[in-house]
Amino acid sequence: MNETKFVYLTQARIVQLEKELQSLKINGRKEIAQKIADARAHGDLSENAEYDAAKEEQGLFELKIARLADVLSRAKVIDTSKFDPETIHILSEVEVKNLKTNKVYNYCLVSPEEADFQKGKISITSPVGQGLLGKKLGEKIKVNAPAGILEFEILSLVQP
Repeated sequence: MNETKFVYLTQARIVQLEKELQSLKINGRKEIAQKIADARAHGDLSENAEYDAAKEEQGLFELKIARLADVLSRAKVIDTSKFDPETIHILSEVEVKNLKTNKVYNYCLVSPEEADFQKGKISITSPVGQGLLGKKLGEKIKVNAPAGILEFEILSLVQP
């Protein structure tokens, strides 16, 4: 679709996306087709707002399917066996302490497609993710984030 750039994902995430795509193609398309059929049954299509809305929803739905298929077509499974176990890399789980607030945070570094801040999964392309990549246990780092300069100390490092 857009680029030929690889998208690095875990095997579990690839399986999850494949299931979602399959469900969208099978169940989702049936639901959209039913909405269009129901709207069509209401008469004159030229003045049928329900029909127009259903067709617009269909277009957005098909775009979602295409984007998901594109991500899967470019997906590569992350092989962490070649990574240095002493340094932080994608899929590392780290515990860091904010040196200004003394709050402790647990993060798992993931690809942008898997990031979910609510679940502690931060993207390796985010300011904090970039600041942590390549660092080791005990190091102190400064990160230039939108909220300002953040200072962290790496308290623990767990590799997948």
